[in-house]
Amino acid sequence: MAHRLRPVGLDFVAAAPVRLVFAREISAVPERVFPALANDVAGWPEWFAAVTSARATDDGAGREIRLRGGTRFRETILAAEAPEVYAYRVDVTNAPGARALVEEWRLAPAGAGTRVQWTFAADGTAPFRHALKLARPGLARAFRDAVTSLDRRLAR
Repeated sequence: MAHRLRPVGLDFVAAAPVRLVFAREISAVPERVFPALANDVAGWPEWFAAVTSARATDDGAGREIRLRGGTRFRETILAAEAPEVYAYRVDVTNAPGARALVEEWRLAPAGAGTRVQWTFAADGTAPFRHALKLARPGLARAFRDAVTSLDRRLAR
C-alpha cells in the first residue's frame, strides 16, 4: 500500500538519519550528464538497471518511478541547477517503513570528465533504517553500474 512521506527540503540531504553517499568519475562532461539526469527522465531505464519505468509529471516538476521488485515512487524535483545539482524528494511510495527520502546527484568537473556523487538521504522506522544500511553494498553496485552504463550511453 502506498503512503505519503514527510515533505522535507533539500537541507534534509545533510541532516538525514541515514545518508548513503556514492561517487564515481566518468568520462562524459557535466554538460552532457546533467540533461540525461534531469531532462531525459524516460531514458533512465536504459542506463539504470534497477529502474523499470520513469516518467516526468507535472510539466517536469515531478517524476513517477518504478523499480525492479515493484517499489514505486512519486517524487517532486527539489533542485535542477545545471550542470551541478539534480535532486528530488519522494512524496509517495509503497516502500514499507519509509518516512522521508531525498536523492541528490552532484556533478563536478574531474579532469576531462565528471565526478558524479549520489546521496541517498532517508528516515524511517528502525527496521527501515537498518535495512538501508545493510543495502549499502547493493546500492553502491547499482550506482557504479548505472553511472558506467550512462557514461557508455553518452559516448555514443
